[in-house]
Amino acid sequence: MAPTTRADLVLSGGGVKGIGLVGAVAALVDGGHLPQRISGTSAGALVGAVLAAAVHAKRVDADELKSIAMRIDYRALLDPGLVERIPILGPVWGVASGGGVYRGEALRDWVAEQLADYRVTTFADLRIADRSLPPEQRYRLVVTVADVTLGQLVRLPWDYQRVYGLDPDRQLVADAVRASTAIPFFYRPVTLTHADGTTSTLVDGGLLSNFPIDSLDRVDGKVPRWPTFGVTLLPNLPAENAQVIPALRPLRALGAPTLLEQVVTTMLVGRDQAHLNQPWVSARTIRVDTTDVGVLDFDLSDADKLALYDKGVAAGRDFLATWDFDAYTSRFRQPLNPGPRRRR
Repeated sequence: MAPTTRADLVLSGGGVKGIGLVGAVAALVDGGHLPQRISGTSAGALVGAVLAAAVHAKRVDADELKSIAMRIDYRALLDPGLVERIPILGPVWGVASGGGVYRGEALRDWVAEQLADYRVTTFADLRIADRSLPPEQRYRLVVTVADVTLGQLVRLPWDYQRVYGLDPDRQLVADAVRASTAIPFFYRPVTLTHADGTTSTLVDGGLLSNFPIDSLDRVDGKVPRWPTFGVTLLPNLPAENAQVIPALRPLRALGAPTLLEQVVTTMLVGRDQAHLNQPWVSARTIRVDTTDVGVLDFDLSDADKLALYDKGVAAGRDFLATWDFDAYTSRFRQPLNPGPRRRR
């Protein structure tokens, strides 16, 4: 293993493809990069939470990460409600009502169990003593969530106090991950009660930012202390539109991608695709090829999971073979360069 250096991580959403994220992180760790802070959306929030807990417990190495990937049983995360169990009509009702086909409690419980193994329950367990950061951002993990009641993106735990009047240290990490993974019409939305008694409906953060690459960037124009690596599972558009929203695949029977499919796809990943087209983002992003697996292919076999993990490892190793932090900062993070000075 190379000498240990620090790194922050930003992990994209991607449903069951998230196992590829674990493989890429394993390659980074094996290459000597120790994760400090992790930002994630949806699948990236799930993987990021378990990774942050492992870092907290000082149990991060390639073998531990592979174990995490292989013990994810996606089929066990599907827990339809009583109505949704009715063949054909149940799932249709779940989608039509907006309540979702699956309750999402099995997912939340799985995350809570994994975190408990690392002695992590609330965000207080993931606090870090880094005075260079604003007080509300001194946490090892931040997850992206869409608040459809307020019509805005929120980052938890950063926004618990500002938006909801809640003490972030008392909030359960598993609850935040559950909100970030609430795929619309698939999992039930999450209801969060504000300190004043009002409520918000929370859904998958991918609705607004599936790859929050700038979430951990410095905003003071100074050269970063260490790199922030992004790991994305985003497909190459427009060729792989159907991979983004599997529920819209039946529309392909009508011919070429419909306007509905193109509009919804752009809503979900358009902002992130624009980010990836920027050279200072592309240069620090690991792209994992997951085109063989659909976002909602929950029936992955162990062989499928291992293949996804191995693709992540291969992508991470290929990236590190050419990565040069000094060259990156020299090109993109010069303090007097006004263009990319807010990039990390």
